[in-house]
Amino acid sequence: MLIIYASKTGNVARFAARLGLKSQRLSDGTEKIAEPCLLITYTTGFGQAPPEVLRFVEGNRPYVLGVAASGNRNWGQNFARAADMLAERYGIKVIHKFELSGTPKDLEIVQEAIHALSGTEQCAAI
Repeated sequence: MLIIYASKTGNVARFAARLGLKSQRLSDGTEKIAEPCLLITYTTGFGQAPPEVLRFVEGNRPYVLGVAASGNRNWGQNFARAADMLAERYGIKVIHKFELSGTPKDLEIVQEAIHALSGTEQCAAI
């Protein structure tokens, strides 16, 4: 499964790289894909998804099978709220929320979700 990610400070980029799967970083959100993906994003402002992520989902919604979001727990109820916002707005399944660049347990949770979403125990590694 393809990993599509948006990263502002590098936390999401580090998390995506540690998954060890084929991945693509969003630039402006106009990218087009033709295969299922997991979207991983940061949260911006007061719990919003970044504009490039919204543009990407608008153009590729059928391929986005799930979303994971990074955040900072200092933001309280807005922690990683980008995932909730995308779920509410587009009906995308929230896979996981993690702090900053995530922990080994966060990676394990997301890897298990990827296996479940892809319907296989083997995901294509880079």
